[in-house]
Amino acid sequence: MSLKRVNILLADDDIDDCGFFTEALTELALSTQLTAVHDGEQLMKYLGNAANKLPDIVYLDLNMPRKNGFECLAEIKQNGKLKGLPIIMFSTSFEQGVVNMLYENGAKYFIRKPSEFAQFKMIIQQSLALIADGDNTQPSREDFVVTVQTPTTTENIF
Repeated sequence: MSLKRVNILLADDDIDDCGFFTEALTELALSTQLTAVHDGEQLMKYLGNAANKLPDIVYLDLNMPRKNGFECLAEIKQNGKLKGLPIIMFSTSFEQGVVNMLYENGAKYFIRKPSEFAQFKMIIQQSLALIADGDNTQPSREDFVVTVQTPTTTENIF
């Protein structure tokens, strides 16, 4: 994937989180195009529409109406046209069993949504940098959860 212009598809039903995501992208030194959908059915319809260019990356909220993130991830990974899309799952909650299932189902990374905007912006930037390296293989289980490191500590904030 080239960083000249990153085509991002965001699937999140939380309007506030969509606003934070949009604001974070505007503050990053990257050229991006963001498309947002607000439930799993809209996501799958968007991805299935041949007129739409496939995104470079999909940020997929775990808990959405109509079709949740698990269902969407499974459909994407079973579709020959879509299975190579890097999918970054994210949620406000963090349950290790859920994270393990997302890993096993082929998500590229998992992010726990930070509550502070500065951390949210940093984690979006970090996850985009991880995808930009062009390596389409899934990382090791230890590197699956993307966390923000603060400059004053080496402990994860989550």
